[in-house]
Amino acid sequence: MSAFEAFRYDGRRAVVVGGATGMGRAAAELLLDAGAEVVVMDYAAVDLEGAKGIHVDLAEKASIDAAVDECGGPVHALFSCAGVDEGTPNIEKINFIGHRHIIERMVGEGTLDAGGAVAMISSAAGLGWESNLARNMEYLATPDFDTAVQWVAENGGADYMSTKQAICTYVAANAYRFLKQGIRINAIAPGPTDTPLAQANPEQWLGFGADFRADVGVEASTPLEQANALVFLCSPAAAALNGITVVTDMGYFSAAVTEQWPQATPTVNFLLGRF
Repeated sequence: MSAFEAFRYDGRRAVVVGGATGMGRAAAELLLDAGAEVVVMDYAAVDLEGAKGIHVDLAEKASIDAAVDECGGPVHALFSCAGVDEGTPNIEKINFIGHRHIIERMVGEGTLDAGGAVAMISSAAGLGWESNLARNMEYLATPDFDTAVQWVAENGGADYMSTKQAICTYVAANAYRFLKQGIRINAIAPGPTDTPLAQANPEQWLGFGADFRADVGVEASTPLEQANALVFLCSPAAAALNGITVVTDMGYFSAAVTEQWPQATPTVNFLLGRF
């Protein structure tokens, strides 16, 4: 396989959940450009020329099942991109449980088979997952959509940080199981990115790390910059990558952890569970 072919998606079918806007939209556009047949599942209307649109409500199991049935197979690359902000009703379903249900159905039924790959979007808020590993693994031990919803109702977790930690844990915990079926799973953990979600609350989303970015002379990421990393993870070029969450924050966390940017060290230590 040539270097060019390793980054292409010719002859492959890609599903982007949450591909109507933001990073998901940018990923869908890249996939079309890379030769994929693209299916976009979203609650919002899908107006991307060249892609098939399927309506899905990630808060409703019946809607998810109907969308998966409509999509059919085969699927060679599955991108879990949909997400909502803190305080949104059903955040635990939209940000994690619904995505997990799609993945488990497609893997379990062979719709996503050997040679396939999954890429999810976590967040800097999810990078402390290891400090809560026992709790997160108990959450993941729930066998299906309904029991996961019940677990959250009884134990908490209907918040942004918990959903993003669940994604990081899910990726790590399923790398072995999926690879035995020939499937890879990875995620990205973006830093501040100028998406419609961020623009709805710019002080919170784009204010984070603004002093760091000003000091090093960069702007907040664009959806395309994050999508480049996401699409790479499901490409043949990333064949050796499995079970990892790639931190796509332009070095903010690394600079804080090593105290090269000590202004952020207390915040990052908090997010990592280092109190």
